[in-house]
Amino acid sequence: MATTDDAFNGLTEHCAHCELDTLHEVSVQIRTESGKEENAQFSREPYRVTECQRCGNRTSQRMNNA
Repeated sequence: MATTDDAFNGLTEHCAHCELDTLHEVSVQIRTESGKEENAQFSREPYRVTECQRCGNRTSQRMNNA
């Protein structure tokens, strides 16, 4: 579970690479999933992207996985 940290604009989360709870920068990116240009406007999906501020490991997770 993520927690807020008042020392920095980020979240404290578990980093699988560091195997510790570390400060992460978290953002949401809209990514185009279709390789076909004519359908690209209909294939955009939100992804939650986290980057560990200790080791730099980045992970992304599709947010619409129902």
